[in-house]
Amino acid sequence: MVGMLCMSKAGHDKGKIYVIIEENGEYVYMSDGDLKPKDKMKKKSKKHIQPIKKTVDASLQNRLQNKEAVRDEEIKRVIKLYRAKMIQEENICQNPM
Repeated sequence: MVGMLCMSKAGHDKGKIYVIIEENGEYVYMSDGDLKPKDKMKKKSKKHIQPIKKTVDASLQNRLQNKEAVRDEEIKRVIKLYRAKMIQEENICQNPM
């Protein structure tokens, strides 16, 4: 799961998108690069997240899996690009040609 995008299913952050940074038993540690930067990751039970099956940037995912350095700006960028893509797909679905 490390390096995947996920959405919170429960709690005050319900619907928020994160990148999974670490996995430890029943919990994952996530970051959005903004309110929850990499040095203050959000700890959440696996049953309270919905993994998003879209792959993030391959180099970012490899670096996270190998526990290499990743900047908060990179995490924010991945989430921003994912949101933009979802908005674009939603607009296409609402306005078919």
